[in-house]
Amino acid sequence: MTTHQTPQQQPDTFVFDSASEAEIVTVLAKYPTERKASAVMPLLYIAQRQLGRESGSAWVPLVAMDEIARRLEMAAIRVYEVASFYTMFNTKPVGRYHLQVCTTTPCWLRGSDDVVAACKRATGIGAFGETSADGQFTLTQVECLGACSNAPILQVDDDFYEDMDGPRTVALIDALRRGERPPAGPTINRSGSAPEGGRKTLVDAEPSIAENK
Repeated sequence: MTTHQTPQQQPDTFVFDSASEAEIVTVLAKYPTERKASAVMPLLYIAQRQLGRESGSAWVPLVAMDEIARRLEMAAIRVYEVASFYTMFNTKPVGRYHLQVCTTTPCWLRGSDDVVAACKRATGIGAFGETSADGQFTLTQVECLGACSNAPILQVDDDFYEDMDGPRTVALIDALRRGERPPAGPTINRSGSAPEGGRKTLVDAEPSIAENK
């Protein structure tokens, strides 16, 4: 099993491209000059998305963190601390599709074990933190994603796929492998976080004022 996460893959240089530079201008305009270090998280995310565009692996190498530190006039170690603290930032290469399974209690009670097993079966990955041999998928265990009412949740890159089970997980991975991107959100017959099949209460229109007189 190949993990695609060796230190040798750290690039020697990093330069923000024109699309990223346009985003940075918008981001920095939100902060006073003396507080521009507050933009560290947005810039990390911009760098990660750029690497995703350029290489198919959305992560933040050390040289990108160093460039962010230079741009924001802050110590590089402070950028490293932020990048390593938040799981939304990948500090090592990941597959083209980053499968992030929530296994916290609500998702676990609703069957996240089945989602994990389906991810491993469909990708050939043996354990969390690994990348599939074809480099397409990385599997990561994450804490609560904040969508407990639609548990279990499988986050793919930035998209939430909700109400997952084993077969739906396999179908999603198969679609991704074909280059398709199914719509994010509930995978069952529900709208948002509404009950499956529609409302269960207050289904009748309220009587008008005239009817109450």
